[in-house]
Amino acid sequence: MEPLVRGDCHAHMILDAVYWKDAISRHSEAVDTDYVRGVLERYREAGMTYVRDGGDTHGVCQYAARIAPEYGIEYRQPAFAMHRKGRYGNIVGFAYSDLNEFRMMMQMAVAQGADFIKIMVSGILDFHEAGKMSCEPLPPEEIRTLVDMVHDAGLAVMLHINESRAVLPAIEAGADSLEHGFYMDEECLAALAEHRDATVWIPSIAPVGNQIGSGRFPDEVLRTIVRGQQERVRYAVEHGARIALGSDAGAYAVPHVTGAQDEYRYLKEALAPCRTEEEIQKMLRENEEWIRRRFRRS
Repeated sequence: MEPLVRGDCHAHMILDAVYWKDAISRHSEAVDTDYVRGVLERYREAGMTYVRDGGDTHGVCQYAARIAPEYGIEYRQPAFAMHRKGRYGNIVGFAYSDLNEFRMMMQMAVAQGADFIKIMVSGILDFHEAGKMSCEPLPPEEIRTLVDMVHDAGLAVMLHINESRAVLPAIEAGADSLEHGFYMDEECLAALAEHRDATVWIPSIAPVGNQIGSGRFPDEVLRTIVRGQQERVRYAVEHGARIALGSDAGAYAVPHVTGAQDEYRYLKEALAPCRTEEEIQKMLRENEEWIRRRFRRS
C-alpha cells in the first residue's frame, strides 16, 4: 500500500526534535554517521523517497545527500543557509555583510555540492504573541536582488520567510519556494496563486501545532497561530496556489518521519471543507514532484 506521505520538502537532518544545541553538538567533531543512517533508515521504512533539507553548518545534510541513494531516497540540500549579518540564521547557516560576500558564499555552497540556495529572509515566530516576529525581515529591494542573483547563477532559491511585507516582494521576484510563510494577507495569497508556475508555499504548521500541550508556550496563542495558518492554506488552495508538504522535521517536537505525518494531518484538517482526501493527496504529490524537478542542479 502506498504511504500517504512520500516525502518531506523541508527537513533538517542535523536536528533531532528535542534540543537543538545538543543535536548540533552531536556533530561538532565530525558528522555522526550512525545517527544520519538511522534517520534515513526510518524514512526508508516509512516508504518515504524524498527529503529536501534546509541546510546546516556542519556538513550533515551533505553527508545525508551522498548516502541517501543507498536507502532509495532522493535527498536535496543547500549545503548551508545564508543570512544577513546580525539577523536570524546562525542555527543553520553563515552570515553575509554585503552582496559581494553573498555572491562568494553562494559560490562556496555550489562548490560544496548544493542543489539550490537557501536564504533566511525573516526571523522566527514569537510563540507568546500571535502575529509577532523575533526580528525585522530583510527590506524588499534586498529580497528582490538576492533572488535575482541566485536565478542568474542558474539555481533555485528556498526562502525562510514570514509576514506579507517580506513575502509579497519575494513572490514578485519569482522566489521558487516560501518556507513557513506565516501571517500572509489576502493580497499575498492572491499573488501566490497568480504566480503558481514560479512559486510553491511550504506552510510548515507542525512546528507550531506539535507544541500545543507541551507547556513551553501559551496553548491559546499556539492554537491561534495554527488556525490562522490553516485558514490561509485553505484560501490559497481555493484560489489556485501551489502548496507542498514540508514539516521542518528536526525542529522541536517535529521528529523525522512522524513530523511529516503530522504535517499531513494539519493540511488535511485545513483543506477538508473544500477538498476530498484523495484530492489532497493528489495535489501534494503533484507539488512534491514540481519541487523535485525544480530543486536540483541541472
